Amino acid sequence: MQFTKMHGAGNDYVYVNAFAEKLPADIPTLAVAISDRHTGVGGDGLILICPSEVADARMRMFNADGSESEMCGNGVRCVAKYVYDHGICRRNELKIETGRGVLTLQLEIKSGRAERVRVNMGPPILESSKIPTTLAGNPPLRQRLSAAGREFEVTCVSMGNPHCITFVDELNDDWVLRVGPQVEKHPAFPRRVNAEFVQVLSRGEIRMRVWERGSGETLACGTGASATCVAAVLNDLTDRRIIAHLPGGDLELEWAASNDVFLTGPAVEVFSGTWPDAG
Repeated sequence: MQFTKMHGAGNDYVYVNAFAEKLPADIPTLAVAISDRHTGVGGDGLILICPSEVADARMRMFNADGSESEMCGNGVRCVAKYVYDHGICRRNELKIETGRGVLTLQLEIKSGRAERVRVNMGPPILESSKIPTTLAGNPPLRQRLSAAGREFEVTCVSMGNPHCITFVDELNDDWVLRVGPQVEKHPAFPRRVNAEFVQVLSRGEIRMRVWERGSGETLACGTGASATCVAAVLNDLTDRRIIAHLPGGDLELEWAASNDVFLTGPAVEVFSGTWPDAG
């Protein structure tokens, strides 16, 4: 089975072209094996680029633990790059079907290849029951949460997958690596949750780290950055247009007047190869 390694701001996945490749029946097991950074290709998960009846392609995304997720902002940008660069559909505007619905992506083309992609992530989901979370509020804003011996305030937003955002005075490993795993599996989140820890630098700039549901800390998270943009505006901490600095690079966010969130960032192809154990 042929695969391609790609990343968006360091958020790396193994991509398989399901237009051309025959996939094994057990995709979760494949995702775990191929994502392993010691015995596999290595990545935050597996993304399948599939045919779609309603869009130019369909994205299916599996975390490194084999669980399937609804959406990945960095991943969908890389899917668009692959679809364009590999000739599946050579248009500067693409439609990609995801667990969030059909998204529209604008590609910046240089020398015949997509380098940056702007994706309309759609409107945020702010109703607690739809995020989902048992925390109160629509949206759940500055709600108290206890985890890992700490009590702190969180704001919850869904961008097709659930996010729990904590604004902190200083980013550190204790927040991300000790508190993050407990937030992910906290009883307040029936489908688990992605945990974002965010330091506000100015009205137009933030620094953040993410503990992703099913993958652990990642170098970037597109849906997490999008959710954080919304949460920061709801808490009157930033303007509606910001730059998010993540360990893997910068992402540009805008929560537009239309209520849609726009995410812009790089999409990079690293290498391709053959996975021997797809059957």
